[in-house]
Amino acid sequence: MGFRQAAVLSSCCFFLGVLFVCLTVDYRVLFSPLTEETVRDGLEFYTTFYHAPPAIKALLHGVMGVGILGLIGKVHKWDESATYFDGSSLASFVFAIVVYISVGIPAIRTVATPVPDVDTREDQTEALRILSAANVIMAVCLGAVLTLQAGETYARRLEERELAKLSEAEKKDTETKKNQ
Repeated sequence: MGFRQAAVLSSCCFFLGVLFVCLTVDYRVLFSPLTEETVRDGLEFYTTFYHAPPAIKALLHGVMGVGILGLIGKVHKWDESATYFDGSSLASFVFAIVVYISVGIPAIRTVATPVPDVDTREDQTEALRILSAANVIMAVCLGAVLTLQAGETYARRLEERELAKLSEAEKKDTETKKNQ
């Protein structure tokens, strides 16, 4: 495993860890009856998450950049593996970031800092449900990236094994011709 693949895997695993922490709230919001206690817990959790120190937010965004740079570096090689596995991984990773930017950030703003006299409690509850669904979508996309990276490694090992068998068969073939 090279540096670029390690950058991709570590950034995906980091974000999956963050999303699995959020899943403790998201699961109850999405898959159980929505009670006032569930909504209150979700609002408190995401308000705390939103008001995290700027260094934490910078770390999150920096790790996103590391993942994108790792995938771009892998695609830059432009062989068959990069075309299929890394290109698909890049698309999935970018889709997760687009969901984060276009859905996650506005929803968490509505949850954490509602606009006075505009955002009602129902708006906050709906934003909480949308944010929870966006987190699940991002987790699926990042899981797809990990799966594609594992598939790439498997395909490379399989190709190396087949090339070794072919090379061994050629050696035997040339030895047989020399002995005749």
